Amino acid sequence: MTDTMRALVSGIGPDWVLREVPRPQPAAGQILVRNRAAATNNADLPMLAAADPTHGGHGNQFIAGFEYAGEVAALGDGVDGWQVGDPVMGSIPSSFAEYIVADQRFVLPRPGDLDPAVACALPTGLLTEHGALTAARFTAGQSVLITGASTGIGLIGAQLAKALGAAQVIGTTRTAAKRELLAEAGVDTVIVTDEQELTEATLDATDGEGVDVVLDHIAGQTFARCLPATKVDGHVVNIGRLAGPASTIDLDALSYRHLTVHGVSFGFTRDQEMADVIASLLPEVIPAVARGQIRPVIDSTLGLTQGKAAADRLRSGEAVGKIVLVMGNG
Repeated sequence: MTDTMRALVSGIGPDWVLREVPRPQPAAGQILVRNRAAATNNADLPMLAAADPTHGGHGNQFIAGFEYAGEVAALGDGVDGWQVGDPVMGSIPSSFAEYIVADQRFVLPRPGDLDPAVACALPTGLLTEHGALTAARFTAGQSVLITGASTGIGLIGAQLAKALGAAQVIGTTRTAAKRELLAEAGVDTVIVTDEQELTEATLDATDGEGVDVVLDHIAGQTFARCLPATKVDGHVVNIGRLAGPASTIDLDALSYRHLTVHGVSFGFTRDQEMADVIASLLPEVIPAVARGQIRPVIDSTLGLTQGKAAADRLRSGEAVGKIVLVMGNG
């Protein structure tokens, strides 16, 4: 094992730059992971742009990426429950690199027959969507509305809700071309928002009652339309803000329906919260992944040397699902 590794670095220019950097060492309580594949996320491009010194960015250099899959390469002091060679996956900053260090509490077991190039596209979606369902007190037999269901994270949310026993999953997409994609992910009713009004279509699909739980990835006025589409005593969870962070809501829809609204953001500033969310995946979610009930949609697979191509594909807005970077041998 050499003392250096390859990584894609932000803060140099408008694209990630492949650099040889020092290989990290696991501190107490940490695991060193030999990374095999990493997946892109919505936050990657804004962070890349914000760091670009050639266009007014801050210029601080850092290793990009958030999702990985590989195997345990070394253990820090005090680590228990893991062994060198264990297949793992997870979500942690600096994942566009051949080696990663992570708090042992943040590492997920990777089903041994699940290819790293597939597994790396799962962790962020799993912990975010399951954390949101948990916040909404979801139970089997309930109905779930997922806005932005054709996004990479929305597709995982739809499969996860089904795997955990949702009686009905309703998913929104802007274009009719995504109907088949959503049906394959287990969505029972597809609402095409360019053609249908979200509130009315959701009420029609639920006999006028509305859904028990909303997982909202869009925000903006979509969030406002979700409130009257939710059942009395239901829960609305905002996860993403693809349409912007501002929304003008009808407080009557909120109050008269006795709704509970949650805002979630599972980052790395609250270590114990993150550890609890990840631990909650072990009883039901990871077994569902192992059974093949939850699979990410992969848009394309590129090599670590193709960072510019990956960023360009993200910028195009044409990617369906995750772009995966494989590390290669060595």
